[in-house]
Amino acid sequence: MAAKKNLNVLLGAAFLMATSAVGPGFLTQTTVFTQTLAASFGFVILVSIVLDIGVQLNVWRVIAVSEKRAQEIANMVLPGMGIFIAALIVLGGLAFNIGNVGGAGLGFNVLFGISPEFGAVLGAGIAIAIFLLREAKRVMDRFTQLMGLMMIMLIMYVAFTSAPPLKEALVRSVLPEQIDIIAIITLVGGTVGGYITFAGGHRLLDAGIKGKDALPQVTSSAVSGISIASLIRIFLFLAALGVVSQGFTLDPENPPAAVFRLAAGNTGYKLFGIVMVSAAITSIIGSAYTSVTFIKSFNKRLERWENWAIISFIAISTLIFITIGKPVALLILAGALNGLILPLSLGTILLAAYNKRIVGDYRHPLWLTVFGILVVLLMTWMGGYTLLYQLSQLF
Repeated sequence: MAAKKNLNVLLGAAFLMATSAVGPGFLTQTTVFTQTLAASFGFVILVSIVLDIGVQLNVWRVIAVSEKRAQEIANMVLPGMGIFIAALIVLGGLAFNIGNVGGAGLGFNVLFGISPEFGAVLGAGIAIAIFLLREAKRVMDRFTQLMGLMMIMLIMYVAFTSAPPLKEALVRSVLPEQIDIIAIITLVGGTVGGYITFAGGHRLLDAGIKGKDALPQVTSSAVSGISIASLIRIFLFLAALGVVSQGFTLDPENPPAAVFRLAAGNTGYKLFGIVMVSAAITSIIGSAYTSVTFIKSFNKRLERWENWAIISFIAISTLIFITIGKPVALLILAGALNGLILPLSLGTILLAAYNKRIVGDYRHPLWLTVFGILVVLLMTWMGGYTLLYQLSQLF
């Protein structure tokens, strides 16, 4: 029974991380880059998968062996750093959750023709209902697994109907005609950036899967999470490639919806609604849950009332969406700040990995450190450039 419970938690953490990554932005990113790079986008996906695995293994392993959440680790590396990172995570999580709520509204609009605002409330209501249950985290694990598997099957179907040039996709994934560094960095940030980096690691910690003895399980769960998110991205890439290779142009207003419609007609369009709803609601859950794990350790009362804090987070995101819409300035600034969260938090984790006061006698693999440093340098450069550009646009 204990082994079965552990397996459910490990799968739950993997799917929580993966479905947190697969939000409305993930769907749009993938289809837009496929239209721009065609089959060569396969190379971008391949490189980003390798970097994503390096990021997640660094973060999840250090969280497990230290038996502390990321903000607690950061405060031990440099007093106050944990509070700063937590503030960035919560700000980014709230801003992007507004987009997730909007994505749910769009999905329900496609499915039932209801207004996006009402659809947003419905999507948020489903997410809130999970955290009203006594076994909320167990239900969260099962729900994200179910939604993740459903998205994989539906996107696989659309990929099959679009008849992509598989041979060309395979060749260009290894020998691309063009290499887009910005696309690689965007994919890494979109898959393991912001709160997503810590979703699964914090879930395992909450479930008591921690310590050096748990490292094989933690590693397996981290790789599974990246594999699930990557599988969804690969099939979505193939679906979009099949459409683009036939000479169709995607609707710039909603590229992923265009892929589904062009590949499978009106049925495909309805399937897009299901995928969008699933992606949005699981991202709402992942964003709210992970954001609260970053602040609950600072206040014992929050820890006791964790589920209500998560519910409040979702409710506030929804209220902002239906009253203000998507606050462009906040989303732009939060997006730019999000680009700096990964290098800052990962850099802190790498320092912690060699601090005996935090990890004891644990020896961190050198190859993981090298991967981590590479990602820190890449994301610092790109995140700093993006932040300066967005600030110049705002002011």
